[in-house]
Amino acid sequence: MTRPALRPFRPSDDEAVDRVVASAFGRRGEADLVRALRSEADPFVEWVAEGATGVVGHVGFSPVTPERVGPGVRAMGLAPLSVEPALQRSGIGLALGRAGLADCAGRGSGLLFVLGHADYYPRLGFRPARELGFRYRSEAFDGSFFVIELAPGAARGGGGLVHFHPAFDRF
Repeated sequence: MTRPALRPFRPSDDEAVDRVVASAFGRRGEADLVRALRSEADPFVEWVAEGATGVVGHVGFSPVTPERVGPGVRAMGLAPLSVEPALQRSGIGLALGRAGLADCAGRGSGLLFVLGHADYYPRLGFRPARELGFRYRSEAFDGSFFVIELAPGAARGGGGLVHFHPAFDRF
C-alpha cells in the first residue's frame, strides 16, 4: 500500500471527510461535530490523509479553555481523529496526529488536550492530564484525558477543569 499524502483540509474535502468520520465511528455524531466545529470554532485546524481513492483519514483541533494557564499560553483540543476502518492500525492516524500537533505548535499553541484511548495517545507523546493538574469534567475521565506540552513548560502554573468547545456537548 502506498502511504497516503498528508495535507491541510480544503473546503472541497467536506463531503469526503464527513464520510470518513461517520464510517470510522460507525455513527453520525462525530461527523456532525466536525461540521459544527468547522463553522463555529476559531481556529479549527484540520488535516486529511489522501490515498489513491481520495480522503481516507482526518483529524481536527479546536481551542479549549483550561481554568488556569500561564501567561500567553494557548490551548487546543484534538478531536476527532478518524481513519477509514479498513486502514485503521496502519499508521495513518499517528501520522495525522503528528502533522496536526506540529501545525498547532507552529500556530503558537502551547498545550494540546485529548479525551481518548489510554493505549493510543501516549504513542503521540501525550501523558495523563491529571499529572499536570488538569481535569475533564470529573475524576471519572482521568484514565482517558491526556495532555501534551507543545512548548516546554507550557503547563507550568496551569490546572483545573479544561472546557472544550460547546459543540462537544451537542453531539
